Amino acid sequence: MSYKQRIGTLIQETRQARGMTQSELAHALGTSQSAINRIEKGGQNVSLEMLARIGEVLSSEIISLSGGGPNLQVNGGKKLSGTVEVKTSKNAAVGLLCAALLNKGTTTLRRVARIEEVNRIIEVLNSIGVKTRWIDNTNDLVITPPVRLKLENIDFDAAKKTRTVIMFLGPLLHQYKSFRLPYAGGCNLGKRTIEPHMVGLAPFGLSVETKPSTDYYQTTTSPTSPKTPIILVERGDTVTENVIM
Repeated sequence: MSYKQRIGTLIQETRQARGMTQSELAHALGTSQSAINRIEKGGQNVSLEMLARIGEVLSSEIISLSGGGPNLQVNGGKKLSGTVEVKTSKNAAVGLLCAALLNKGTTTLRRVARIEEVNRIIEVLNSIGVKTRWIDNTNDLVITPPVRLKLENIDFDAAKKTRTVIMFLGPLLHQYKSFRLPYAGGCNLGKRTIEPHMVGLAPFGLSVETKPSTDYYQTTTSPTSPKTPIILVERGDTVTENVIM
């Protein structure tokens, strides 16, 4: 994929995430729909000024002239083992709680912040059969999954009170052909709520369907390995962690 095609794909995915058509984007930029179509297909040169205007309309930084954040290239296919020491924080704790679903054995997390967000995720994990145990009076938590998760028993009330539950998508797509997940954070925006996650996880074979009359995401999976670099349309912690998992 050429650099123009990568830029075009990023623009297209960002536009779709914002719920805009090519025609609407063209109108906002004062250009033609055919020009937007060519740009998204990587068939037209785009000036820095145009990229800046597109980013402004889509409320997304298409390019950055800063020192440059890290781009990660992950080479999988290897069995992992050992320990990792991370800084204590809520975001790290909830991300690692979700990542524990990847481990078929026991996971021990140390110095976990005992806060409401963490408690909510623990409640959700317990409801699907995962055993959790605090070690004595410390902030160390032992997590042991069952042979098979009982997703049909998921605690909807607890799940809908935290946005973190969206990070179950990454670990679960490896294990199930289909599953339901409560709307993250009790949000009723449906598909738009998790559009960046859907775009990021689609190359791994995840498809998500939402219906106005329901309170859950219906997912189907056909696990595969991405054939091209994954371009995130949202530079956020949760979507990055979901894609890594």
